[in-house]
Amino acid sequence: MDVDDCIIVGAGPAGLTAAIYLARYHLSIRMFDCGTSRASWIPTSHNHAGFPDGIHGEDLLDRMREQAAKYGALREPKRVTDLAKQGDLFIVTCDDETYRARTVLLATGVVNNRPDGMDDQLHDEALSRGLIRYCPVCDGYEVTDKRVGVIGTGDHGTAEALFLRGYTADLTLISPNGDHDLSDECSAALDEAGIARRVGPCGAFAITGDRLSVETAEGSMEFDSVYPALGSVVRSGLAQACGAQVSDGDCIIVDDHMETSVPGLFAAGDVVLGLDQISHAMGQAGVAATTIRNHLAEQRPLRR
Repeated sequence: MDVDDCIIVGAGPAGLTAAIYLARYHLSIRMFDCGTSRASWIPTSHNHAGFPDGIHGEDLLDRMREQAAKYGALREPKRVTDLAKQGDLFIVTCDDETYRARTVLLATGVVNNRPDGMDDQLHDEALSRGLIRYCPVCDGYEVTDKRVGVIGTGDHGTAEALFLRGYTADLTLISPNGDHDLSDECSAALDEAGIARRVGPCGAFAITGDRLSVETAEGSMEFDSVYPALGSVVRSGLAQACGAQVSDGDCIIVDDHMETSVPGLFAAGDVVLGLDQISHAMGQAGVAATTIRNHLAEQRPLRR
């Protein structure tokens, strides 16, 4: 069985950037893509440098795929189901197929938790129209002085609402289930910022004209945009299966060169603890890919 220099798991901005770098280093690589990159959800990114008029997430991924393919880094539409290390090699399993590699880069990302009771069709339409948003760092500017709802509670919901207060004064924090679970500190901070609160549960979502209506225990409300502050699921299961250390929140722990606690296993992007931004993921991927290249060169000369 052939041995690849590197297998990349995930084909979002981090995985594709790493693929471009590694292919241009003349290394033999495989890139597995299960087709669920969170970047594809972005209707239009206005804070990605180089695109002053914004770019759709899928369009950005298409450009990166084309660039990776230009250098021979092709995606394989497969889901990796297991990862293990045997001796100096990694065994990557895709259902009933196995592959071997000298190094592995995990760029598996995270999955946002959606509001309960919102069907896929409504969610996708609301997302495409900016009625549902998941990243205030990315698109808070787009809700400047608009009416915004935040579905969440506790420290996380409070932090998101307070962050958005920098863009608009018309904010309501809605508990997803029953009464809010707020500490005295959170309540005081919300009061000081003038952020309204509504008791849940919330549901019966509907698009009404240019707004998203939300039913709460205290009546129906309409918003220009709603941010679910419901956390996310970090896709670090493969790293854990391979013995890599993760944080309390399941993010993969890496060193300054993006290497995990398992030698030869690297990670980049949202699956790593840090700022969940495309630019940050791409920078991490460049560091990881270059470190992988240099590690492989220490094992055997890389010459043409």
